[in-house]
Amino acid sequence: MFTITVSPEIKEACPAFAGVAVYAEVKNCTYNDGLWEEIRAFTEELTATTTMDDIKLQPAIAATRQAYKRCGKDPGRYRPSAEALRRRLMRGIPLYQIDNLVDLINLVSLRTGYSIGGFDADKIRGTHLELGIGKADEPFEAIGRGVLNIEGLPVYRDAVGGIGTPTSDEERTKMDLNTTHLLAVVNGYSGKEGLTQAAEMIQQLIRDYAESDGGTVIYFD
Repeated sequence: MFTITVSPEIKEACPAFAGVAVYAEVKNCTYNDGLWEEIRAFTEELTATTTMDDIKLQPAIAATRQAYKRCGKDPGRYRPSAEALRRRLMRGIPLYQIDNLVDLINLVSLRTGYSIGGFDADKIRGTHLELGIGKADEPFEAIGRGVLNIEGLPVYRDAVGGIGTPTSDEERTKMDLNTTHLLAVVNGYSGKEGLTQAAEMIQQLIRDYAESDGGTVIYFD
């Protein structure tokens, strides 16, 4: 089981922050028809009811953008992942299909506006994560993006270094088809309201599509 704490620097910059994580034994696969039916249904709903200008006003996304500014990062240049996913759909670009676990985390992020870290728990070094702020020249290889400048970004660190920011997670702890233990971390820069529902959504999707019992929920702030 993991413990997750919030550093004093994050508490000072983002006093409303609260988080929740789901740790679960899972089975991954390349693709699931049922999950993609849910993704297609959400895509149709979003594009029919939302404008591009609405995206940054969604409460969880707006709070994450404010957190970036308080920590020293420009959210226009380094977009939170939930915002980037919604903008992609609004531009008419289909959600990229990676694998079952990544896809279901992306669906929860799209639905809720939370930027969610999805990690292969067995690749995390140690059993403790701390949320802090990225430092100048801190090494971080973002998944599919190469080296990411995380100075001024909120970042989760394990015993070795950074593994996740709201913009991108790190290659070292990414999920793949061999992943058997998932740690999904929801970043609530808008506060505690909505976190329980987000965790329950993750649990239900992994029950439905990842052969899981739903796992364990961890709250932290």
